[in-house]
Amino acid sequence: MMDQFDVTLEDGDLLVEVELTTNLIIAASASDERLSAEEIDRILGVARVD
Repeated sequence: MMDQFDVTLEDGDLLVEVELTTNLIIAASASDERLSAEEIDRILGVARVD
C-alpha cells in the first residue's frame, strides 16, 4: 500500500535559491558595511549590463 505522505520534497531550483540566499547572508554578516551592488552581483554570479 502506498503512503500518500511519503513524498520527496526536493526542488532543485529552490535548493539553488536557498544556497544563493545563504551566501548573501554570510557575506552580509561578515561585512562591517552594506554590500555594494557589485559585491552582491559577484556573490550571485551575475554580470551587470549597463
